[in-house]
Amino acid sequence: MKFDSSIACTRCGSPLGPMIAAATTRGLAGLWFDDQRHLPDSSAWPQQDDHPVLRAAVAQITEYFRGTRTAFDLPLDLQGGTAFQQSVWRALLAIPRGDTTSYGALGHRIGLAGAARAVGAAVGRNPLSIVVPCHRVLGANGSLTGYAGGLARKTALLRLEGAM
Repeated sequence: MKFDSSIACTRCGSPLGPMIAAATTRGLAGLWFDDQRHLPDSSAWPQQDDHPVLRAAVAQITEYFRGTRTAFDLPLDLQGGTAFQQSVWRALLAIPRGDTTSYGALGHRIGLAGAARAVGAAVGRNPLSIVVPCHRVLGANGSLTGYAGGLARKTALLRLEGAM
């Protein structure tokens, strides 16, 4: 992943563990659990707790976990991924809360039927946990497969949203 040089970060808590949020001048560029796979090295990113996008992201994540927010209203900066990854991440945004889809169906949605493995790899690299809802993607048989934040978190998020 490549991140814009304007990136700044902040840390926040959640019921599922500490998180780091990152934003650029374009929008929210990352939201990760501290121990999830594919977490970039953010040690050189300046901490900027007063960044307007980061403040909004932390507030909306807090509301989400309280159950008072069902959709996010944040500018997003998806430019850290390839064009293919960005197309998959945009398709994830169309999965409604309380619903799930499969990797194959997601591939079909972006015009690449039969690309379930490539779609799965792009889903796994999603830098915006929860906000870009990769946790709503399941295996073809409905099984809980993969989640960079861990299957226990995926299960908790799906339960919070009423999908389990």
